[in-house]
Amino acid sequence: MTSEIVLIGRSNVGKSTLFRQLTGKKVRVGRRPGVTVGPARVQVGNVVYVDMPGYGYMKGADKKVQEGTKDFIVRRLEEKAEEILLAIQVIDAASFVEIADRWEDRGEVPLEVELFEFLTDLDLAVAVAANKMDKVVNPDATLDEICERLGMLPPWSQWRDRIAPISAKAGEIGPLKEIIRSRLQSRDS
Repeated sequence: MTSEIVLIGRSNVGKSTLFRQLTGKKVRVGRRPGVTVGPARVQVGNVVYVDMPGYGYMKGADKKVQEGTKDFIVRRLEEKAEEILLAIQVIDAASFVEIADRWEDRGEVPLEVELFEFLTDLDLAVAVAANKMDKVVNPDATLDEICERLGMLPPWSQWRDRIAPISAKAGEIGPLKEIIRSRLQSRDS
């Protein structure tokens, strides 16, 4: 059975750019949400990388399409859970806290928190790729806040096996590659 490494997250957080960095395969990326409409799959060695479509608000897409995308993602993750070696939840570290605050101010659970809890409930190994770190003014404070929102006690640095500060567009993905390497080693041993 082939293991999968799945990239998942809100629309426009850089999943496809990260997918390109990890696999070397060019996939369509765009400035507007909803460019990835179905999963892209690329085999690298004995692992298949899967770039899932983004979820959440997509400008120009009606609510039915957005809900359909979310349902598709949930079903696929549930059906393939046993094959998933690592679920990489890609977040936009530069806007994560602001977006989470808006959701919480409305009395709602932020989508990123809900997804993280869902992935954990599926008993998947989860890594959070905190993307766009090149746009973050205070990296340690931001990463600490992200950890706290996801239910992990700060400081973030104790979670280097689960939190990877990256900038996919700049090709700075070393911390995530280290998490992937560790998962592959534990699978193969």
